[in-house]
Amino acid sequence: MKTIHVSVVTPDGPVYNADVEMVSARAQSGELGILPGHVPLVAPLKIGAVRLKKGGSTELVAVSGGFLEVRPDNVTILAQAAEKADQIDIVRAEEAKKRAESRLGAQKDHVDFKRAELALNRAINRIEVSQRKM
Repeated sequence: MKTIHVSVVTPDGPVYNADVEMVSARAQSGELGILPGHVPLVAPLKIGAVRLKKGGSTELVAVSGGFLEVRPDNVTILAQAAEKADQIDIVRAEEAKKRAESRLGAQKDHVDFKRAELALNRAINRIEVSQRKM
């Protein structure tokens, strides 16, 4: 089976680096499925899971937005934050979710609701990826 090389990189360094059979990611324009030989493409990503199919199994990486660059033999994902499913601290993610929900429930003028909403979406994504519900 043909493969395509995938690199997921954050400002803190590489998170994932392997050859896979297929990459699925949620771009701003919709769901993308990338196979070896895919036409070159650059797309902004939404907060979500990147699914990497390899050897009959699927690995998940939680990304907090970013950009995806596709070349015929290589996919690079540049994300502000990314974590493999087995490396997510579920307790920390649950605490972040509670904090964001608390901020969203507050009726205060100084609360940045957009920022709190993004924090909630990131926390929910991390929880779902860690529980492999994507």
